[in-house]
Amino acid sequence: MSLSARNRLSGTVHSVETDGLMAEVVIELDGGQVVTAVITAGSVERLGVEEGKELDAVIKATEVMVEVD
Repeated sequence: MSLSARNRLSGTVHSVETDGLMAEVVIELDGGQVVTAVITAGSVERLGVEEGKELDAVIKATEVMVEVD
């Protein structure tokens, strides 16, 4: 599959928690950092996302906001 997103982070699924239509997927990156994604439960099922599965977290955003007190 080809995507235009260039921010691709490889990692392993640490945990998946499904609650109704949505699921929280925690991905441990190769460098030890953690990324959390909220996706649909249907996507979890369709993609076969489960603990221990290797995958890529693909980040595509139009803006990033930073807030400081």
